[in-house]
Amino acid sequence: MAANETLTKAGLKTPSAAAVAGLVFSVLLIAAFVLLRISVPADPQEPGSWLHANSNTVALAINLFPFAGIAFLWFIGVLRDRLGELEDRFFATVFLGSGLLFLSMLFLASAVAGGILIAFVSQPEELIGSSTFHFARATAYAIANIYMIKVASVFMITTSTIAIYTAIMPRWLAILGYGLALPLLFGSAYVDWSFLVFPVWVLFISLSILLEKFRRPDAATPSEAG
Repeated sequence: MAANETLTKAGLKTPSAAAVAGLVFSVLLIAAFVLLRISVPADPQEPGSWLHANSNTVALAINLFPFAGIAFLWFIGVLRDRLGELEDRFFATVFLGSGLLFLSMLFLASAVAGGILIAFVSQPEELIGSSTFHFARATAYAIANIYMIKVASVFMITTSTIAIYTAIMPRWLAILGYGLALPLLFGSAYVDWSFLVFPVWVLFISLSILLEKFRRPDAATPSEAG
């Protein structure tokens, strides 16, 4: 029993675990965002005519979010495990808090969108153009395009800062994280496809970790090296 626990713990500490989780999160979130972007108009004031033609596509996108969220939790957990004793309490709090806030807002926006779909199935004609639809649509839009993206940028800035001081990822990825996070923090509302920046950045991190694992299969993580 003790041997199995040791093997499991060692397996969780491998860089490939974080990489695989990050890849799953990135692919699922990018797919869901693209499906939503091509199915739902960017204008939050539109009357809801997309519900007739694209409700099934939106439902598919919403159902991808929980699996992406689970993968992201795994990604956060393994990155923290790689840090080990190098983890700073201040940055660890902001890192974990912003990650959990991002997931909470992602799930909340998904739940509001799911509620719109359920209401449309029950009363399609009454919902479209109603004040209830506009309220729910505006709420989901604000959560996803204002608050969620800004929290994601805080996660990117914090992760990049941790990476610079602990070298858990290449320095160029940390610098790229700063460069991408600042426009998200201050100008995400002006770029339609800005929500793709965060999962693409996580994808780069995951691919970098996998490449490092293939180049140095026996290399220890920062926490193990100490």
